[in-house]
Parts: sequence; C-alpha cells; structure tokens
Amino acid sequence: MVTVLITGASRGLGAEFTRQFSMKNWQVIATCRDPDNAASSIGNTNVTLLPLDVTKEDSVAKLQSKLAGQPIDILINNAGIIGQRDGFGALDYDAWAKAMDTNLYGALRVSEALVENVLSSTRKQMIFITSRMGSISEASPNAYVYRSSKAALNMAVKCLALELTARQLTAVLFHPGHVQTDMGGVSAPVTPETSITGMISQIMKFTVADSGKFFSYDGSEIPW
Repeated sequence: MVTVLITGASRGLGAEFTRQFSMKNWQVIATCRDPDNAASSIGNTNVTLLPLDVTKEDSVAKLQSKLAGQPIDILINNAGIIGQRDGFGALDYDAWAKAMDTNLYGALRVSEALVENVLSSTRKQMIFITSRMGSISEASPNAYVYRSSKAALNMAVKCLALELTARQLTAVLFHPGHVQTDMGGVSAPVTPETSITGMISQIMKFTVADSGKFFSYDGSEIPW
C-alpha cells in the first residue's frame, strides 16, 4: 500500500491533502501539533493521526523513532505560517525568526529525519509547499518575512534535490495558488479542493527528472 505523510494536516491545505489521499485508500499519516482537535476534521479510518511540531527537535525525533522502518512513498512538507506582513521600517525580527523556524527549518528537520523512510519506499518523493512569493524574479514590496522564508526554502530544496538525485529521490516545490484558507482568506480565488486536486495529479506523474523544479498547482513552471 502506498503511504503518504503530511505535515500541518489539521486544517487548510493539509486537511484537504489528507482527505483526497485517504479517498485513494492509501495509508495516510496526518501530523499536526494537536491531533485530538484535528480528529473531527479528518475522521477517516485509513488516516493515522500523529503529533508533530516541526519547530521542536524533540517532537521530530519522536516521530522519527515511531516511524522507524516504515517506508513513506510521499512526504508532503506542508506546515507553514504567514508571519508578519509589514515591510521595511516596521520589521519584527522575532516574528521573522519564527517564520524561518517553521517554513524553512521545520521542513528540513522533517525531511532529514524521514529521508531514509522515503528512500526505502517505491515512489521516493518529497513535496514542499512553498509560494511564488518566494520567487526572486517575481518579487514585490512588503511581506519580507514570508517571501524570504519561502525563497530560502526554495534554495534549500534545490540543493537537496541536486544532492539526492543520485539516490533516485524526487524533491519538488509547489505553489498552491492563492487559496481559501485561514492564511489566504475567504475571498481568495482558488478553493482548497482545486489546489490539491491539481497538485496530486502532478505528483502522480512525477519522475526523478522533475526533481528540483518549482511548479504551480496548475502545472505551470515558476521562475526562480
């Protein structure tokens, strides 16, 4: 059975990833900081809910220990925060550090901890939810915190992809679109269902030749 692990699965994109993958009758490991509160929103028999705070090394280590020897075909690094939205002159450096800890370090903590699980699987895929706001060629003013954390994630994943391609691992970055979530707002033009359906349709087709690429949920490639 194909196994997928999703971080930040309690709401928004993570919850929709969980719902759609569970409908394929795959083994879904849904992780979040508070599984008890997430259970009602996920509630599927082939979903295993596990606690994970990507900013806490001990939490990541506990997950690594619990999943020792368990192949993970697809690791979805979805957990993320928007952080401070202000621009130059009003920057909060503590908020900036917090965003980097979740959006960049968190994704890498989990990926390093579970890389052997992924490499022992059939699909060997790592998916990273980023944003086109992290594209340097598409930069615009404000949102320094979020943009820089995603730009840093993009570079880290590009490096990871180059390093692990020889081991047949596929690492891909996804911009999910401007989605109707707590982060994107209710007036956003893309529904979670549309975003996740688009990403999953691409995930199913990826090969190692796609490793290190940066895609939109609609399949278009995004410039760095």
